[in-house]
Amino acid sequence: MSIGTTDSEGLRHEMVDRLAADHAAKGLKLRPDVEAAMRVVPRQLFTPGLPLEEAYKDAAVVTKRRGEETISSVSAPFLIAEMLGQAADALDGLEGRHVLEIGSGGYNASLLRELVGPAGSVTTVDIDPEVTDRAATCLAAAGYNDVTVVCADAEQPIEPVRRYDLIIVTAGAWDIPPAWRDQLTGDGVLVVPLRTFGMTRSWALRRSGDRLDSVSDRQCGFVSMQGAGAHEMRYVDIADGVHLRLDEGQQVDAAAIASLLTQPRQEAWAGLSLPPRTILSDMDLWLATRLKPEVSEFVVLSAQERAVTSGIVAPAWRFGTPATIDDGTFSYRSALRWTDRKFDLGAYAHGSAAAAAVGRMVEHMRAWVDAGSPSPVLHVLPAATPDGDLPDGAVLDKRHSRVVLTFTPQGGTL
Repeated sequence: MSIGTTDSEGLRHEMVDRLAADHAAKGLKLRPDVEAAMRVVPRQLFTPGLPLEEAYKDAAVVTKRRGEETISSVSAPFLIAEMLGQAADALDGLEGRHVLEIGSGGYNASLLRELVGPAGSVTTVDIDPEVTDRAATCLAAAGYNDVTVVCADAEQPIEPVRRYDLIIVTAGAWDIPPAWRDQLTGDGVLVVPLRTFGMTRSWALRRSGDRLDSVSDRQCGFVSMQGAGAHEMRYVDIADGVHLRLDEGQQVDAAAIASLLTQPRQEAWAGLSLPPRTILSDMDLWLATRLKPEVSEFVVLSAQERAVTSGIVAPAWRFGTPATIDDGTFSYRSALRWTDRKFDLGAYAHGSAAAAAVGRMVEHMRAWVDAGSPSPVLHVLPAATPDGDLPDGAVLDKRHSRVVLTFTPQGGTL
């Protein structure tokens, strides 16, 4: 019997009870099959050396660093549950399915093994031999000897002739290599944390010929992809504790923006009264698709707590807020303004055209609300796809693919 079996079982059930309650608070439901798997798999066996109570916290566990950079981790249980739920919803259950996991921690692979059952299969791959060795050891300790562990760069096919019903990626990707699409069955599903406009979401994408179309998405964050699929996200400091995240080839003059921040701040408000459950990450992508063609650069602002406390900036979310640079002006989505448990949306700007910049940003916020707070839909097509064959929407050209973002309110596509 493994150490702390009784205590670990109790902690495991407490963890899943919290996940179910958190899902309910968000208006979601934890799938029964995912819940059952999470009540079975002993997470502490995939976090060796960690105190039992820490193993069952709803937080990621770093398993390997390179300097200060995290390069491998066991993902937070809430995020694992949401992504497994996306996969199971898209495929109407995972029993009997054949799954390829890209990014090996072991814990997620064991949950997948529970979900696919005896008739299914799970292959997990990672580029780092230390990570795959660790995953294989942990899987064996937990009794999941029938999970296939492969050390390889998943940018290329793992088994060229094999097809999978589901490919689930547990590392942050910037692009979709052809191998991921081509290894799917004809109507298979890819679940991947993909960066678009510098913002990461877990997309569940269904294959249809040579294209992938999203059926669901969740906001998330992951360690970055390594190997041939790596794409550096650059950070530029513009003030003490204030950074711009550049992910789509943007070019900025950091000194000029730093100077703008010393100028008086202009603000504008949308005059709205929105409920707490409003999904503002959907609006952030809406802003990206609407503002990017209108300004010289669309970027993402991030700030350390000290920069917000001191008043240098007041972003909506300090870990990643839409921002623009245009006409000698820097603008960004502001912190929310709350009244009677409802909130209003606003924008702040510094520079010569600050009034116009905040007005433009707020106008697009109102347009999103007026359109019914639509959700984003992602389409991924091969890089050689002609413009005329693309869906209508905002296009991002990446190395292997052309990514198109559209928005779907109740009743149709915008």
